Amino acid sequence: MKTLALIALATACGCVMAESVQYRIDPSHTYPSFEADHKGGLSIWRGKFNKTSGSVTLDREAKTGAVDISIDTASVDFGHAALNTHVKGPDILDAAQFPAAVYKGSIVFNGDTPAAVEGQLTLHGVTRPVRLTIDSFLCKPDGLSKVEVCGADARGSFDRAEFGITFGKGFKTETLLRIQVEAQKVQ
Repeated sequence: MKTLALIALATACGCVMAESVQYRIDPSHTYPSFEADHKGGLSIWRGKFNKTSGSVTLDREAKTGAVDISIDTASVDFGHAALNTHVKGPDILDAAQFPAAVYKGSIVFNGDTPAAVEGQLTLHGVTRPVRLTIDSFLCKPDGLSKVEVCGADARGSFDRAEFGITFGKGFKTETLLRIQVEAQKVQ
């Protein structure tokens, strides 16, 4: 009876309870990519990870949210087979020992729009803070499935040496990260 009274009171005063919505990362539309120094300034190599999974939770009324992403480190792809093999190996990512990089964080809103993620990246067995800036964000019904889909483009950077990845004496270890992500609302 008390529950009904609380619902009636909330309805009468116009109070609306905030609702969290869960979204599942679409692995066929989500590719973390990165830029890293090659051979001490000789060039910048760009690569991506081909296998990503996870979820995003949004509560637009409360202006809160959470991100939980897992990246298969063995799916690294530079478009260069020999470099892929080397980066997966013990000198750099050591994908056999550390098969996943994990990013968990809280979404920061600017007004009604997600603007950043304050999170923790676990890479190579080390966890450190990494902030992502959200450059674009949009949710809308998917044209085919009619289910709501949210997409974003985010960027950040980290020093891979702080994660124990120190291969390449004289290399610049700052790594730029870009993430294109799409996620479908869980029904």
